[in-house]
Amino acid sequence: MYISPRVAQLRNLLVSFFNGSITLVILLIAPLGLAAVIINTLLITVATYVVCNVSDRVIAWMEPQQEAQLSSQPERRRINRSIWNSSLRRRRDEKFQIQNYNN
Repeated sequence: MYISPRVAQLRNLLVSFFNGSITLVILLIAPLGLAAVIINTLLITVATYVVCNVSDRVIAWMEPQQEAQLSSQPERRRINRSIWNSSLRRRRDEKFQIQNYNN
C-alpha cells in the first residue's frame, strides 16, 4: 500500500493530537498541578509524533522498493504506442525492402 509523505504526516499529527487530548483529560482528573499536566501532555504528544515517524521510516526501510502507480491509463497508452510504432516501423521496412527489390 502506498501512502504519500503528506498523508503520512497528517496521520501522524492526528494520532499525536488525539493521544495528547486523551492524556490531557486523564491528567486533568488526577490531582496534579497545572504545570505538570501541561508538560506531561506535551511530552506524550511529541513522543507519539516521533514514534509514528520512526515507525513509518522503519516500515519503509523493511518493504521492498515500490513504485507508486497512480493510474494504469498512461501505462496502457505507452504500451499501445510502442506496439503501434513497432508495427509502423515494420511496415516501413517492408515497403523499403519491396522498393529495393523492385529496383
